[in-house]
Amino acid sequence: MRIGEHPVLDFDRGKKVRIYYNGQAVEAYENETIAAALHAAGIRRLGESGELHRPRGIYCAIGNCASCLMTVDEQPNTRICIVKCRDGMRVDEQRGRGVLKV
Repeated sequence: MRIGEHPVLDFDRGKKVRIYYNGQAVEAYENETIAAALHAAGIRRLGESGELHRPRGIYCAIGNCASCLMTVDEQPNTRICIVKCRDGMRVDEQRGRGVLKV
């Protein structure tokens, strides 16, 4: 669910794009973050804690915590709450620290 109107904020979503979360197509907009697109698509669980494997979701939404770290286009440890969507992006859930592919 996306907010359509707001009394103070003006939403400029840009054009509609498609991103892929764990191989599943998700509708998104260019000017929204990956986390916002996933949240709008009903995806609330973004990962899990390291030791106890408890579910993690959006926490701060400003890039200060590590709750939204995912692998984006093979780049691990990407904070999806501050990265904007691009058409064709591949976003994968990350377990642990993530491994950089070179």
